[in-house]
Amino acid sequence: SKAHTPPHTRLPPPGQMRGAHTAGILKPRCAEGLRQARRYLSSMPETPLSRFKSLVPCLKTAHHPFFVMKDGVDRSAAHNFRIKVRNQEHKGVTSGCVPGFVQANFVALRKKDAYDFLMFCLRNPKPCPLLAVTDPGSGNPGVIAPSSDVRTDIPKYKVFRNGKVSEYLDDISHLWTEDMVGFLLGCSFSWEAVLEKQNLAPKNVREGKNVSMYKTSIPNVKSGPFQGKLVVSMRPYDPSCLKKIEDITEAYPGAHGGPVHWGDPSAIGVHEVAAPDFGDPVQIAENEVPVFWACGVTPQVALDEAGLDLAITHAPGHMFVTDITDTELESPKA
Repeated sequence: SKAHTPPHTRLPPPGQMRGAHTAGILKPRCAEGLRQARRYLSSMPETPLSRFKSLVPCLKTAHHPFFVMKDGVDRSAAHNFRIKVRNQEHKGVTSGCVPGFVQANFVALRKKDAYDFLMFCLRNPKPCPLLAVTDPGSGNPGVIAPSSDVRTDIPKYKVFRNGKVSEYLDDISHLWTEDMVGFLLGCSFSWEAVLEKQNLAPKNVREGKNVSMYKTSIPNVKSGPFQGKLVVSMRPYDPSCLKKIEDITEAYPGAHGGPVHWGDPSAIGVHEVAAPDFGDPVQIAENEVPVFWACGVTPQVALDEAGLDLAITHAPGHMFVTDITDTELESPKA
C-alpha cells in the first residue's frame, strides 16, 4: 500500500509527470542516471497506448494474408538447435539463439479447455499471436516445424496444477495424454535479431540476460475461464529511436508487432521497473526510456486465474524455435 512505499519509489503527482517515463519511479540502484530524463521528453513521440486500448476486438492469428513457407530455404539451424534442446545440451533462455528464425511461446492444456483458449488467443492477437495448434495427443505442430516435438524441444517447461505452479521440467512427455493440445504463439525474440542488424540491439541481448517482463493493469478480452491482465516485455531505448523501432517491429504482427506503450510505466500499472515480475532487470541509461511490447507470458497469468487441473507452458524466456524465418513472418509493406 502507499503507506508502506519507500519515498524514492512513489510516483510524483500526475501534474508533474507530463508524460515522464521513469523519473521518480525506479530505485536509485537501477536508475541512477534517470534524474535528468525529462529533458528528453521533447524528442519522445506520443505513446501508442491509446491506439492499443482502442483496438476493436476481432479474431486474428499470427499469420498475415500472404504468409507462406518458401521452398529451398535452409532450415537446418532451427532443426539442429531443437535437437540440442531435446538432448538437454541447451537448458538456458533462447533470446539471441538461432537468429533469423521465429521463436514461439507455448501453452498446452486438455482438449476440454482448448476451445476457450483458442478463442482467447484469437481475441487477444497482440499478446497471443497464434502460429500453430497440435492435434489432440500429438506433440508435432505441423508445417512450422515438422521434425519437432513440443514435449521435448523447449529448454524449460512450467507446469500448473489447479491454477498454481507445481514444478519446472525439461521434458513433459510423461504428462502428455491423448487429450492434450499444444499451442504455439509468436514471440518478440523473433525480431530482436532484426533490430540488432539495424544497430538497435535490445539491451537484454547485449547483456546476455532474459528480457524484463511485467504484469500490467490492462485487462485481456475474456474467453471462458481465461482473461487476466496483459503482460508486457520491456527494452529501453533512446527516444530518438522510437519511431524507427516501432516501424521495424510493427511489421511483425506474428511476433507481437509494435510497442503498446513507451514512457511513463505507471500508465499501464507498472510501478517498479527495477523489479520485473518475470525475467531479469536491465539498466536504463539517462538518455533512455522504457519501451513496452505485448508479451507471450500473458497466457500464463490467465492460466493462474483459470485454475485448470493441468496446464503447461514454457518457462519465461525459454522458447520453442520454429522453422519459420523472420522474413516469412514479416508483413508485406503496403
